[in-house]
Amino acid sequence: MLTREQIPQVLGHPLYDESGSKVGDVKHVFLDDETGRPEWLGIKTGLLGNKETFVPTSGAEWVADHVEAEWEKDFIKQAPHVDVEAGHISADEEEQLYRYYGIGPGGRHAQAHPGDAAPERGRETDDAMTRSEEELHVRKETRESGRARLRKYVVTEEQEMTVPVSHEEVRVEREPITGENRDAAMRGAEITEAEHEVTLHEERPVVSKETTPVERVRASKETVTEEETVGGEVRKERIELEEEEDARRRGHRER
Repeated sequence: MLTREQIPQVLGHPLYDESGSKVGDVKHVFLDDETGRPEWLGIKTGLLGNKETFVPTSGAEWVADHVEAEWEKDFIKQAPHVDVEAGHISADEEEQLYRYYGIGPGGRHAQAHPGDAAPERGRETDDAMTRSEEELHVRKETRESGRARLRKYVVTEEQEMTVPVSHEEVRVEREPITGENRDAAMRGAEITEAEHEVTLHEERPVVSKETTPVERVRASKETVTEEETVGGEVRKERIELEEEEDARRRGHRER
């Protein structure tokens, strides 16, 4: 249960669910009209914090530097929508929230106490006015953007190679009769018919195929960093000096 004194502590700090998951940051604290006690926490959710959901303070507790709630993140983010443009929760809206969280009686009003608007009237200690601004806080989340896979398939292509080949050809050689070859020439009949056969050879290319590994291929990931611009609307307070006519004249005379 959060107390009124803890309001400055919880504003702008994160709220975690019962399992330790961050739900969002506390943007508003709504006070009960009758008792003045904190009744509801307005939590900024969404990627840019442009949504607001509500958590009862009766189930929230300030721990060190954050708030812990006794409900799961998804349950909190699905709470009934409440329009807080007027800075006030209506009785019907509060009744819906009570029924959703299953706590306490409904029908009471809760008044807004924005963390980035005017401070509590009862807590002013001097004559200075605090000016506040909203700031954009961007966080990054990792999500799956696609998948890639390696696929091996077979293609057929023509390949040509040039190789030298040789073959034998018949050549007729004639030599005159000399003293050295006369005896060999005179063997056999003087006049006769004869044949002499010569076997010729040639080379022909023979093609065979052999499978050999040529490289190893694997898929790896690398991180590429690039700039991306995000934005959102922020509110800023402005302080202007307003003087009444009599005060301005009196100031002029005193100079």
